[in-house]
Amino acid sequence: MFQKIREDITTVFRDDPAARSILEVLFCYPGLHAIWMHRLAHWLWTHRLRFCARLLSHISRFLTGIEIHPGAKLGRRVFIDHGMGVVIGETAEVGDDVLIYQGVVLGGTSKEKIKRHPTVEDKVVIGAGAIVLGNITIGRGAKIGSGSVVIKDVPPGATVVGVPGRVVQDIKRIREKIEIDLEHGRLPDPITDVLKAVMREQARLERKIEDLEKQLHSYVQGAGRD
Repeated sequence: MFQKIREDITTVFRDDPAARSILEVLFCYPGLHAIWMHRLAHWLWTHRLRFCARLLSHISRFLTGIEIHPGAKLGRRVFIDHGMGVVIGETAEVGDDVLIYQGVVLGGTSKEKIKRHPTVEDKVVIGAGAIVLGNITIGRGAKIGSGSVVIKDVPPGATVVGVPGRVVQDIKRIREKIEIDLEHGRLPDPITDVLKAVMREQARLERKIEDLEKQLHSYVQGAGRD
């Protein structure tokens, strides 16, 4: 248990440059408090003390603003940064070294008592306000852009942006350059990139037409003097 606590504290220093001291991390990081309380609630849940587990998770939600169902499975070194508004559903599974920002929802799309929440594999980054819905898998090392809505599986290492979420690699043929290893708040928007490319091409054609018009005007004037 103490090894996991040390890991969690080290993870905060690794993922949050604002962390300055162990004392600050221990007392001022609600994401860390929510994870610690969830571990106890999950233990109660797996030992069939369901009401106690739900009550503890409800208290955790009141104290931290983070709602994690006690049935959800969280791996090691998971870090919830800021955390307000994060919701993780009952059958969600989160791997190791996952970074989750505020407002993220790992939600379900079915009312049946089945696996209905996402599986997030190791080393995934989920940006602020992203919504991941249904029994889908977010592959190892993937990045989900802020505000994205993901309803389909995401392959390992992929970058997803937009509503609905689009895998950036799938449209790289229409981009001049793609940069995959980006901060979650600076992920590319493929549609915007395409529009910018169209506008650049339009500007180039307009300049070419102006040059042709000038050449034609000069030719007409020269022909008139002859």
